[in-house]
Amino acid sequence: MAKNIMLQGTMSNVGKSFLTAALCRILRQDGYSAAPFKSQNMALNSFITPDGAEIGRAQALQAEAAGLEPSALMNPILLKPTTDVGSQVIVNGQVRGNMRAAEYFRRKKELIPDIMAAYSALAAEHDIIVIEGAGSPVELNLKADDIVNMGLAKLVKSPVLLVGDIDRGGIFAQLIGTLQLLEDDERELVKGLVVNKFRGDISLFQDGIDILEERSGKTVAGVVSHITCDIEDEDSLSEKLDMKGSRGLIDIAVIRLPKISNFTDLDVFGQFEGVSVRYITMADELGSPDMIIIPGTKSTVADMEWLEKTGLADAVKHCNRADIPVFGICGGYQIMGRTISDPHGSECGGSVRGLGLLGCDTVFSTDKRQAQVSGRFHDIQGFFSCLSGAEFCGYEVHMGVTENAGAELTDCGGCFSGNAAGCYVHGIFDSADVSGRLVRALYGRRGLTFTGEAVDRRKYRDSQLDLLAENVRKELDMELIYRIIEEGV
Repeated sequence: MAKNIMLQGTMSNVGKSFLTAALCRILRQDGYSAAPFKSQNMALNSFITPDGAEIGRAQALQAEAAGLEPSALMNPILLKPTTDVGSQVIVNGQVRGNMRAAEYFRRKKELIPDIMAAYSALAAEHDIIVIEGAGSPVELNLKADDIVNMGLAKLVKSPVLLVGDIDRGGIFAQLIGTLQLLEDDERELVKGLVVNKFRGDISLFQDGIDILEERSGKTVAGVVSHITCDIEDEDSLSEKLDMKGSRGLIDIAVIRLPKISNFTDLDVFGQFEGVSVRYITMADELGSPDMIIIPGTKSTVADMEWLEKTGLADAVKHCNRADIPVFGICGGYQIMGRTISDPHGSECGGSVRGLGLLGCDTVFSTDKRQAQVSGRFHDIQGFFSCLSGAEFCGYEVHMGVTENAGAELTDCGGCFSGNAAGCYVHGIFDSADVSGRLVRALYGRRGLTFTGEAVDRRKYRDSQLDLLAENVRKELDMELIYRIIEEGV
C-alpha cells in the first residue's frame, strides 16, 4: 500500500494544485511512482480520460506531471456548478445528477465508499499518493462529515502540509489562525507549513519563518517564490481571467461568460509572440479585436441571456458583420447557433434564441457525451479556410445535441458560415499545426508575417512542469518532505 502526503490550504487559490503537480513531477524524477488524488473537486474546467470519465482539469495536469494517464480514480467526485446554489454531481467520472447545495451536503457522507474505493485502487498501484485538499479545512459551518480536507486525511491516515498564500497578505493569520481553529487531533496531522507565492528576497523573511515556527510549533517546510511558468489554472479565481487591457500585435478577445468552463482551451495562444488574450465582460471592452472566441459554459441558456442583457450579443454580431472572425467551443458553439433549448433542465432549463451566426439548433438531453476525439477540418471557406485539412485531437463533454443545417466544420461535427465557426472539441487549438495556422492567418490579415515557432501544447506544458518542479525543489525542504512521507502519521 502506498505512502501519502496531503496539501491543504488556508483558502482557495493558495497554489495547492500547482504544488501538488510539482511534487508529482519531483517524485517521478526521483524514481517513484506517484499519483495525484483529490476526493472532491469543484470546478468548471474538466477533462475527459481515455475511457470517457470526467475529472477535474487539475488532476489531469497532475497526472501528466506524474507521467500517468488521467483516471477517475484520481478525482472520484467532481462538482460542476450550474447555478449559485446547485451543481451537477459527477461520481467516478459519470453524472449522478443535479443537486442543490443543501441536498449535496446532506448526502455527501454516502460518497465515502466511492472515495475510499478509488483511493485504495490508486494506492495499490503506486508508491506515493499526493493528495490535494479543497478550500480551507476550517470552514467551521461546513466541517460536518468533511470528505476532502481533515476528514479525508483521517480516513487515509495522511500527514498534511498546510499551505498559505503570502501574496494575498495576512500569512501569519492564515497559517496560525487555521492551526488554532483545528481540533487537537487534526493539528497533530499537520507536519509542516509552506509559505507560497513569495515575491522579493526570501532571506529577508527569516524573521517571519522564526515567528511562524515559534507561534505554531510547526516547521516551515519551505518558502516558495511566486513562480512564473505557463501552467493551466482550473480555478475561476485564475489571474488569467482578469486580463482585459493588454493588447498585442494580434488581439484575441475571449468572452468571459458567467459560468465559463474549460478556459484552458485558450492558453495555447499565450505561447505565441505578439499574441494577447483578453477576457471580456462588458460590451465597451470588446473594441475591434482580430478574433473573438466564445468558450464553454455550464449554463448555456443563462449565459446567452447574460450576453443579451450586457449588450455583448449585439457587439459580437456587429464585429462579425465587420468581418472579424468568431469561433465558439462547446457552449460557445451552441450560443453561436439559432436556438438553444433545455427542456429537461439538464443545466438550468428554459430556451432562448442564440446569436444566429451559425445555422444550427441545440436541444439539451438527459445524456452526457464524454469522449476523447480526433479528426480533421473539412474544406472551409472564409477566414477559417486556413484550417482546412488540419488534424486535431481533444475531447467532448456536453449534454446538448446540435442539429446542423449548415456546412460541417470537422469530422467531429461543428459548423461554419462566413467568418464564424464552432464545434464541441475542447483542446482543438492545442496542436502546433492548428494554433500555428490561426496565428499566421491573423498576422497575415494585418499585412504581417509571423516568424516565430508554433509549439505543440503538450510538449510545451511538459517543459513548464519541469520548470515548476525545478523551482519548487529548490525552495521546499525535500529532505523534510521525504521524512514526513516515510514517517506518516
